[in-house]
Amino acid sequence: MSTPTLDRLTADLTTAMKARDTARTSVLRQLIGAVRAEEKSGPTVRELGEDDVLAVLAREVKKRRESAQIYTDAHAPERAANETAEADAIETYLPARLSDDELQALVTAVVADLGATSMKDMGAVMKEATSRAGLAADGKKLSTLVRTALTR
Repeated sequence: MSTPTLDRLTADLTTAMKARDTARTSVLRQLIGAVRAEEKSGPTVRELGEDDVLAVLAREVKKRRESAQIYTDAHAPERAANETAEADAIETYLPARLSDDELQALVTAVVADLGATSMKDMGAVMKEATSRAGLAADGKKLSTLVRTALTR
């Protein structure tokens, strides 16, 4: 069984190879490899669903963003630009991110729905907010907004 995102990655790889686009070919091969490695991780080989594939892609974006920051801090702007370009290319396969206003509204709604009043409720609020937002929210931003909402 294959997922729509994995099918799209494979089709785009073929197109990039035919166009002799080495940078895009390299990124797509890395992504497909990461998905295949995830399928084989663990004691048995398993089929990944669409959500699993998107989670792998989100992890790859996060790795590249962190690497870009490290390169920027190390005064290696060319390498940082390369990592950022790869992360941007991968993000085209992920669902659109929620805006800051949408994320704030989500956190406010979750806090109200759960009746959360203190930092003791942060775990429950984060769990619910993460499940509602899915991959459309950045975990760090979400955590910061929840922390701010609960300390008021």
